[in-house]
Amino acid sequence: MKPGFYEAEFKTYCLQPGTPDPRQGDAYLQGAITGYRKDIIESVLLNSQDKNDIDQKNIQLLLWSIVSCSDFNSLSYNVQTDAVKLLTQKQIFELKGGVMGVIKNVSYSTGLLNASNDISRLFKTGVDSYEAYEKIAVHREQSRIIKDGVKYDQWYKQKENYYVRYFPESYKKVKIQVYVPGNLLDADNKLNNEYVVFYPTGQQAIPAFTNAQRLGIGAPVLDIVRALIKINKQPSVPKKIPEKNKNPKTGV
Repeated sequence: MKPGFYEAEFKTYCLQPGTPDPRQGDAYLQGAITGYRKDIIESVLLNSQDKNDIDQKNIQLLLWSIVSCSDFNSLSYNVQTDAVKLLTQKQIFELKGGVMGVIKNVSYSTGLLNASNDISRLFKTGVDSYEAYEKIAVHREQSRIIKDGVKYDQWYKQKENYYVRYFPESYKKVKIQVYVPGNLLDADNKLNNEYVVFYPTGQQAIPAFTNAQRLGIGAPVLDIVRALIKINKQPSVPKKIPEKNKNPKTGV
C-alpha cells in the first residue's frame, strides 16, 4: 500500500450461528480465525478468492456444516462439489468423520449450542432450503450491547501503524476502510525495507461491543486481480493564487 485512504467491499460469512445479524452502528474489528477446525475454515475463505464462480450460499452452507460439526456426507451434491474445489482431500476426509472432535470455542452459550445442533439436524434430514438454515443461524433481532464506550466508526491501529475499520452491511458483506498515514513509509513506499500489505481474506471480523455475528472474510465483491482494495483518490487541494498588490491610485 501507499499512503492514503482505501475502501473495498468483501463477501462475508456467518461463523457464529445463533447470533444477531449485524446492523448499522455495530462496530467491528479484525481478528484471526479461532476455534474448532479453524484451519479448514481458513482454507475455505482463502480459496474462495480464486473461485468466484462458486455460489456464496454454497460456501456459507459448507461453513455452517463445519462449525456445527455436521456430517459432510449429509450436504447436498452441489455443496459437496463446491467443497472439493475449496479443500484438500485430507480436509474432506476429516469432515467425513476421519478425525473425530468436539466443538471448541464456537458455542459460548446454550443458545449458540442449540443453533449448531439444530443446523446439524437440518443437514441430516436433507433439508434443501437455504432460508431454513439462515433462519436458525442468523437472528433478526437487534444486537445487544455488551461493552460501552466503543464508537461504531472507530479506527483500529495495526502493528505496522496503519489503521483499519469495518462496516458490515449484513452477515453477507462488509465494507473495509484502510488509512495509511503519509509519514509511515519511506520514499520507496516501504516500511523497514518491506512493502506494507493488507490482506483481510481468511480472517474474521469480530463485533467490538455487541453480541452480533462473527464474520469470516472471503473474496472481494468486485473481480479485482491481485488488487484487493482500490484507492479512493482525494481531490488535490488547489493552491490559492496570491493576489498582486493593487496600485491605490489606478486600482490595477
